[in-house]
Amino acid sequence: MFLGIVYGCIGFAGFQYGRRQQQARQMVVGIALMSFGFFVSDPLINGLVGAVLVLLLFWPR
Repeated sequence: MFLGIVYGCIGFAGFQYGRRQQQARQMVVGIALMSFGFFVSDPLINGLVGAVLVLLLFWPR
């Protein structure tokens, strides 16, 4: 549950950043970070998927 809250906050910040900078990748990854916790129930998979999405969010072009 804690990871879902953390990833949701990071996703919201990424979405806001992408919206302000007009960057679709950050917006899509932000939405994915906010919503993937509803579909993944295993804590290990939750952590791995969240870590990959956070890396995608901050990965340079």
